[in-house]
Amino acid sequence: MAEPWATLGIDLHLEPTGPGLRRGLTDALRDAVRTGRLAPRTRLPSSRTLAADLGIARNTVADAYADLVAEGWLTARQGSGTRVADRAVATPPTAPAPRTEAPARPAYDLRPGNPDLSSFPRAEWLKAARRALTAAPHEALGYGDPRGRPELRAALAGYLSRARGVRAHPEHILVSGGFAHALSLLGQALRSRGVHTVAVESYGLDVHRDLLTAAGLRTVPLPYDDLGTDPRAPAGEAGAVLLTPAHQFPMGLALHPDRRAAVVDWARRTGALVLEDDYDGEFRYDRQPVGALQGLDPDRVVHLGTASKSLAPGLRLGWAVLPPGFVDEVVAAKGHVDVCGALEQLTLAEFLTSGAYDRHLRAARLRYRRRRDALVTALAARAPGTRATGIAAGQHAVLRLPAGTERSVVRLATWQNIALYGLARFRHPQAVLDPLDAVVVGYGTPPDHAWTGALDALCRVLP
Repeated sequence: MAEPWATLGIDLHLEPTGPGLRRGLTDALRDAVRTGRLAPRTRLPSSRTLAADLGIARNTVADAYADLVAEGWLTARQGSGTRVADRAVATPPTAPAPRTEAPARPAYDLRPGNPDLSSFPRAEWLKAARRALTAAPHEALGYGDPRGRPELRAALAGYLSRARGVRAHPEHILVSGGFAHALSLLGQALRSRGVHTVAVESYGLDVHRDLLTAAGLRTVPLPYDDLGTDPRAPAGEAGAVLLTPAHQFPMGLALHPDRRAAVVDWARRTGALVLEDDYDGEFRYDRQPVGALQGLDPDRVVHLGTASKSLAPGLRLGWAVLPPGFVDEVVAAKGHVDVCGALEQLTLAEFLTSGAYDRHLRAARLRYRRRRDALVTALAARAPGTRATGIAAGQHAVLRLPAGTERSVVRLATWQNIALYGLARFRHPQAVLDPLDAVVVGYGTPPDHAWTGALDALCRVLP
């Protein structure tokens, strides 16, 4: 049992140096006070406690304290202990830190990919967090299963089956730190399988292609036509294909039913895998929901989802529903590095099972539909030469522009302090595509009170 005095006082890091222990301790304490590491009026450990911590005689500490009291660095009063004297501390001059200018925030951010963060359900999330933490077993705060907390995997299995038609078992779900983390793990696992090439959509995010490249994989673009992406005949050497079948990003089309069946048949025939990015499958307005491609063949399709569009990207929560024969390989790629906090996972599990997630999605769906409708109305009245496409679902629209105007519109938007992306940003560098001028407008990011102003600013830069 520890002595009572061992529990008193502060922890104090000292490294006595010099020809004698007493002098070395005195110098170390004096230096700590002089440099401000020990602030004025800080109460020091008792001589007995510090002696035990340092493994030296108590008299040595008492003598060092007495020396510093005599010099005016410390004060000692009966009942108050030994404290740092209340005196000005001369801090050594330091070179000024280089000034880094924060990037200027755009007046209106119309880039796709972010939800309205001002509508994050803080009160409901806090309630779920309290319930989850209260009910959590002690072991939930330790090192757990690399696949993620079983509570969240079970909740996701139920939700994805009900809402997205995914055939999921909790044992086959891996929780990730968002979509990019999951894709990076899949890239590593595919490379370990001997895969060298992944077919991707002609229009898509360069960051996703870069993640696959970083895993040692080559990306080749799939054909694109009036029906959207054509994945029926990926490059012969491709061992996997990455698709956004429910709502192609950024063009907005759902993968044609014939092509859904064909790409799954191709995967069965060749032993390849289909990576399904279901980034915003919950948001649809003018059409019936498109079920997950994974439902056609859970053995050949990896279903990938995230809370980034439905809740907030800052949660860093995503998931992968893996074919049974692929689980161990992806878990091995993840190893012991986990970027998903247990408390966030438990909270999302509670959020899903309590019905709060469904209520939030219904409200968000109505909010984004109103913004989408306002965008279409504004374009018809003020920019009749611009046509919105890909708007039956999601949080963004593709605005088709007159030929040769995309670059000038993006440049004018920049001058007007509007963050806006042209379609060219999303083209695969090797894709063979017909010329198409357009901008991709995200209507998720601006808060409700700023949406009217954002529309006004957008219409001013459109031809």
